[in-house]
Amino acid sequence: MAVIVRAGAAPLWWPGLLAAGVGVFVPGLAGRRIGLLAGAALFLVTLAAVAFARAGRYEELAKGATRAGRGDFLQDRYVTVRDRRRAHRWWTTGAFLVAVASAYVLPGAGGLVLAGAGAGLWLKAVRLGQRERRDDVLYWVRTDWVERGRPTGGRVKAYRTTGPVAGDAAPGGARRHRR
Repeated sequence: MAVIVRAGAAPLWWPGLLAAGVGVFVPGLAGRRIGLLAGAALFLVTLAAVAFARAGRYEELAKGATRAGRGDFLQDRYVTVRDRRRAHRWWTTGAFLVAVASAYVLPGAGGLVLAGAGAGLWLKAVRLGQRERRDDVLYWVRTDWVERGRPTGGRVKAYRTTGPVAGDAAPGGARRHRR
């Protein structure tokens, strides 16, 4: 489940930093200094908003988690990341273009907002990973319950759990390193 959250972090973080970097070289209407200071403030606000959005729903679903059964279809990390990024690639491209275009008004601010959203998703995945380590399980969402890549959507009734070494994902959605 944390894989779904974490999969959106990198496609927002890196283009956001690139768009902010482009904004540094554009004078903009408000000026570079004001644009970057506003961008830094918006980065922090966006990071906090994304990281703590729907936290209660995540807690509720984790408390009601049940052991995954034989009939549950749980998807590999690689497939989940690939599908999530493919489904959102046009949205991410559009957000990047808007962030670059916003540099003509507030240089760097749009890119830092995008990077803040990516950092917020990463922080949310880290928090979920801490819960997985504490509970000594991995939380999963049945693939037939996930709607539009949201692990807390209306069709998700409860999370499924497996042992911490099941699958190819580590707690928090990171790639499991095999030795």
